[in-house]
Amino acid sequence: MCFAMTVFLVGLVVGLIAVASNPSPYFGALGLVLVAGMGCGVLVQCGSPFLAMILFLIYLGGMLVVFAYSAALAAEPYPETWVDHMVMGYMMLYMVALLLASSMFSGGWAGSLFGPADEWGPFYVFRADNGGVAAMYSEGGWMLVIGAGVLLLTLFVVLELTRGLSRGALRAV
Repeated sequence: MCFAMTVFLVGLVVGLIAVASNPSPYFGALGLVLVAGMGCGVLVQCGSPFLAMILFLIYLGGMLVVFAYSAALAAEPYPETWVDHMVMGYMMLYMVALLLASSMFSGGWAGSLFGPADEWGPFYVFRADNGGVAAMYSEGGWMLVIGAGVLLLTLFVVLELTRGLSRGALRAV
């Protein structure tokens, strides 16, 4: 379990560095999918598999839309990859800064960050993530409806902003 958590956390940090250092939206979106997968793996290791699955599916659906928009707006014939000299230099710079910051602030607090979500014992009827989902739908259903409306409004605003002077997706018929 400790090895799997270490692999997920290292993958999360490497994915974040890949996203931060790459100017091309194609590889940035791929890095974000890697970060989403590693973050959901950390959630699974902490004891929330249902929450991890739901977040991963929702995040991949959102990333599909973001990748489609970024691929349509950035029409580069030869995008910069992770092995280009400038991008590799940024990755090394971020890695050195991360190592320096972690060596300065690693005073023994990291061991208390992780804990299982099932602290009530093995014979409890509900897991912590399932109880949270039930509470979200029963008490926060109105917030889900408001969130869906805000996301729909945001989609129309983004479509209108990216339209420019030409006729875009929301054109008058």
